[in-house]
Amino acid sequence: MAKTISYDKLWKLLIDKKMNRTEMKEKSRISTASLAKLGKNANITTDVLVKICNALDCDFSDIMEMVEGDEIEEANEEKISES
Repeated sequence: MAKTISYDKLWKLLIDKKMNRTEMKEKSRISTASLAKLGKNANITTDVLVKICNALDCDFSDIMEMVEGDEIEEANEEKISES
């Protein structure tokens, strides 16, 4: 199966920094649409990633990783079942 991007590391980093998604959005000056794409593990521009990394004082590898496509589908199914 093809690999895809996961932003789970970003959400964990926000927890460590005691910051919520809205605070991160405002600090990094990204759009609501970009935040929504991150939540869906969708493709976003490197410009958005740079803004986030600058705001959180981190590197790309701190907020994202490549995972097998099956792992993303399983994680999304878990989120839906928890709702």
